[in-house]
Amino acid sequence: MAEKWFISDTHFFHKNIISYCNRPFADAEEMNETMVQRWNERVKPGDKVYHLGDVGLGFKGDESKIAALLGRLNGQKRLIVGNHDNLKSPTLHRHFHKIELWKGFKDGGFTCVHIPLGLDQLRDGTACVHGHIHDKLMNKPGYVNVCVEQIDYAPLHMDELLKRIKATCS
Repeated sequence: MAEKWFISDTHFFHKNIISYCNRPFADAEEMNETMVQRWNERVKPGDKVYHLGDVGLGFKGDESKIAALLGRLNGQKRLIVGNHDNLKSPTLHRHFHKIELWKGFKDGGFTCVHIPLGLDQLRDGTACVHGHIHDKLMNKPGYVNVCVEQIDYAPLHMDELLKRIKATCS
């Protein structure tokens, strides 16, 4: 059975994100390779991965680099659009099975978005699973940040996500 995974704000190829968010990598190449390795150690080819935006940045219009990297990642990838994602990118359309603005999981009681929304704005459930704020936390009940800085630079399994939702909503 296909597993479900969640991740946000990989910012592949974005060398400045390392200093902006105090990521523990010497350079963008090390960051990219570490995240690809950790992703593929967890995700199987048939699994679904929900990427909550800001896939890559810093490849200067040469989409062949990001295309090659995305092609190495296991799973059926779905994109929840982030503020740095170009919806006109043929690479994103080729490598993501679905591209959406938000995704609700009624059975899990949460909605996935890139930028954290007010809980009263959610259509599915009472928790907001989000990215965008990197190494920061909302510190309010009902919010779970799945930026790579919060999840050890690897996709977070649905079971772990549900535990985190339960902990923040209790």
